Amino acid sequence: MASRIAATFERLARSQRTALIPYVTAGDPSLFATRYILDELATAGADVIELGVPFSDPMADGPAICEAMERALKDGTTLSRVIDIVRDFRSRHSTPIVLFGYMNPLFAYGLEEAARDASEAGVDAFLVVDLPPEEAGELTAHTKAAGLDFIGLFTPTSDEQRVAAIGQHCSGFAYYVSMLGVTGGAVTDLTDVRAGAARVREATGLPTAVGFGIRSPHRAFEIGQFADGVVVGSALIRAMSEVQPVEAPTVAAEFIRGYREALDQDLPVGGQQPATTDDEMAHVDPYKLAASNADNPPA
Repeated sequence: MASRIAATFERLARSQRTALIPYVTAGDPSLFATRYILDELATAGADVIELGVPFSDPMADGPAICEAMERALKDGTTLSRVIDIVRDFRSRHSTPIVLFGYMNPLFAYGLEEAARDASEAGVDAFLVVDLPPEEAGELTAHTKAAGLDFIGLFTPTSDEQRVAAIGQHCSGFAYYVSMLGVTGGAVTDLTDVRAGAARVREATGLPTAVGFGIRSPHRAFEIGQFADGVVVGSALIRAMSEVQPVEAPTVAAEFIRGYREALDQDLPVGGQQPATTDDEMAHVDPYKLAASNADNPPA
């Protein structure tokens, strides 16, 4: 039987649509708000949701997500409470949830216990940023036993041997990092991203989502032309951080609707891309994209 994540990508492939995968940090701006943010993401068009587990030393993350994790930790967010949030979410929604984070919270909780409790609560997969493939078996033995997918993280520097080593532990989908460095930067050249994502897809046989550096609906649309999924994190975190906590769920919904509309656009006639740049589009309100598309379709 296919996992919920596999079934989601199969459904999207049949309809020739790209998966929209937002990332939010559990507990940001508060544990209370996170429950409503997840509800809004699911109803606004998210196909899979990555839910970050706060950690005090998030080495792969840029300023926006680091600050989100600081806020979450101050609010008392723990792995146990994150699992409780997913349990509550699962009572209302079938959208797959990936717990995204670092090994330390899992070790502290207990690897077997974390996999078991997460699965029972309705989590669909783990993605662990700082777990090298040589050591992944210690965790994936438990995720497999619990029926969880394990999402592999591939980078531009992953050579053929590294891709194979990571791929042997993967299921659900592969996550291709579009650029070197931490989250929150900007992708500037899609040629290498396209080639890298294709290389990972061919090697793993899995749908491949691209994340890191996707800062606008314009860029999401471009990447969606060749990727099976698009991950948006830092831009969403920043948008929510600019409003009062009570407004964060509404902002999240508007943000995701804008990206969903962008991904579902057809290429302009003849495949020509408009001259609008990513930097210009980064300042456009995503939920106003549909209105602006009449004069300036996304690229």
